[in-house]
Amino acid sequence: MAGSSSCSLLVLFVLFGCAFAAKDILLGGKTDAWKVPSSESDSLNKWASSVRFQVGDHLILKYEAGKDSVLQVSKEDYDSCNISKPIKHYNDGNTKVRFDHSGPYYYISGEKGHCEKGQKLTVVVMSLKGGSRPIVAFSPSPSPAEVEGPAASVVAPAPTSGAAVLQGGGVFVAVGVFVAMWLF
Repeated sequence: MAGSSSCSLLVLFVLFGCAFAAKDILLGGKTDAWKVPSSESDSLNKWASSVRFQVGDHLILKYEAGKDSVLQVSKEDYDSCNISKPIKHYNDGNTKVRFDHSGPYYYISGEKGHCEKGQKLTVVVMSLKGGSRPIVAFSPSPSPAEVEGPAASVVAPAPTSGAAVLQGGGVFVAVGVFVAMWLF
C-alpha cells in the first residue's frame, strides 16, 4: 500500500514539474514562417499574440540561410525598420532564441526591404509569479500598426526572485525524487 502511494506521489511531482518546463516554440507553428507575410492575416504578430511566451522558452525560426537573417533590435529600430545596429544577428537558417527575461523582444528581417513589407515580430515574454505559470490579466499584444501613444511602451513585469529557481520545473522534479527515495 505504501509503495503504490509513493509511486503516485512521485508521478504527481514529476508531472507537476513538467508543467513548468521551458518550451521550444516553432515560429508560426511551421518551418517556413519567417518570410514576408502575404497578407495582414498572415502577420507574425497576430500569431505571436496568441502564444504565451515564458522566461526560459525558446523560439525556433527556420528560414533559408544565406537568403535571409533575423535581427533582434530595439523598439526604435523595429518601428523604423533600421537594420544597421542589431542587438543580435542570426543567419544560420535554424535560429533558436532563448528568452532570458520578461518583457518585449523585437525582431526584423535583415534582408533589405523585408521589414517594411511586414517581416517583423514582437514577442512579449511573461514572468513567472509565485512559482507558477502566470495567469494573464491582459489581452494579447496588438500588432505594432495598431498601437499608438502610451500603450506602445507597456512592458511585461520583471521576473520575481523565485523565477530563476523555478525555471524549468527542476525544483519540483528534485523534490519529487527526494520524497520518493525517502518513502521507499
